[in-house]
Amino acid sequence: MGYRLEGEDGENAALKGVLSTQFEEGGVAIQELRPDWLGEDPRWQLAQRVVAGKHFAKSPLLSKFLLHVVAETLDGRASEITEHQIGVLVFGRPQDYRTVEDNIVRNYARQLRKRLAEHFAHDAEDSSLRIEIPLGGYVPVFTTSEDKHCELGSQPLLLEAQDASASPLHPDPLAASPRKVRRIWYSAAILAAYSAVLILLTWRIATGAPVRAVDEPAQMLWKALLRGPGNTYIVPPDSGLNLLEDFSRHPVPLADYIKGDYLQQPIPHIDSHSYSDLRTQELTTFDNLQIVSALSRLKEYDPQRIFLRFPRDLRFDDLKDANAVIIGSVCSNPWASIANASTNFRIVCSEDMQSSEIVNAKPQPGEKPLYQSNWNEPAHATYALIAFMPNLSGHGHLLLLQGLDLAGTQAAAEAVLHSDAIQSVLDQARLADGSLRPFEVLLVSTSIQSNAAYTQVIASRIH
Repeated sequence: MGYRLEGEDGENAALKGVLSTQFEEGGVAIQELRPDWLGEDPRWQLAQRVVAGKHFAKSPLLSKFLLHVVAETLDGRASEITEHQIGVLVFGRPQDYRTVEDNIVRNYARQLRKRLAEHFAHDAEDSSLRIEIPLGGYVPVFTTSEDKHCELGSQPLLLEAQDASASPLHPDPLAASPRKVRRIWYSAAILAAYSAVLILLTWRIATGAPVRAVDEPAQMLWKALLRGPGNTYIVPPDSGLNLLEDFSRHPVPLADYIKGDYLQQPIPHIDSHSYSDLRTQELTTFDNLQIVSALSRLKEYDPQRIFLRFPRDLRFDDLKDANAVIIGSVCSNPWASIANASTNFRIVCSEDMQSSEIVNAKPQPGEKPLYQSNWNEPAHATYALIAFMPNLSGHGHLLLLQGLDLAGTQAAAEAVLHSDAIQSVLDQARLADGSLRPFEVLLVSTSIQSNAAYTQVIASRIH
């Protein structure tokens, strides 16, 4: 496995048993060398078609990223795919670079997931077999039209390949590619699929489908939330509420949200059918579904005790006896305000719903009292909050993931799913018995077309 510059050793390009994929980067042609048997695998062929499509044609680094993780997985090395490995082999970072200081891989992974979704949404030719990169990891998942995931690289299974002349290529995407007197380490794990539709994801959580562990969980945090006493609710934002607030130019506080009176107020300039949809349908965004899906893959996840709960259906009693992961700011998930009395940082929506800001109740040296986002600019600084607090009874925990916009909430979720981003805060919050004290983290990130990049911790509080 490796890369070479075109012309560096011309005769090597003709080596038997090697496929070469060429990219142009900075005017230099780079060839990525792969075993020739990959060319006969339908999953590799699919990856080649994807990078040749319009969504990847002008993105050589994204193409290189995708082909690298697909080839590593198909060649039985899924367990070796890490953020650091990708940074070195795909993005040319030095061996001693630190992922906590350089998040180029996470930034490109976010773009990669988005481009893959766009490709398969518009390319009917590739509708029967799809590639996904689940949030929280970098190992590709191949999804068939029957919505079953075929993830390679977990439990090794030794297969003896047939002579290519004796056995034609099997059309099954899980079949081994022909090789002569070779051993291929494969793993086949058939997992229940998560869907991009909230109702299917709810069904998956309720029925206890098998899940996959993420490589880098914040283990102390997840054990407290997902393996602690009582059940745990995962509460995504109410995007329908957010739209109603935008139309009415008025935020809905938690007390009014629970009573539901806001659903009866007329909204000008919106037809009755659309208004009915916003009042009755349980809407959330695809980014939030990715966060929920990533949480369901944590190894601490127990489907018998963890439930997806839409915020309109949540009640105060639920947060007395259970843990909860509350996603989104008070502007789209009023339950986020439940911890405001005990937090230093909090998000406040403007009265006309045209902006929001993070209030720093007690600024420390070097901190600002307010943090605002220029949300109407294509690329801008945005801010996010992570808060780990006791639940209403004090016998469980709440985790709040909030942002001033979609990119901010995304940045907060990625920071806890990749624990190295907030490791120093977790270390400070850790008690002698391994439990965690309540803490808050203020993050800054760059929003580029509603995608978070270059996320950093700029302030924290340990309670």
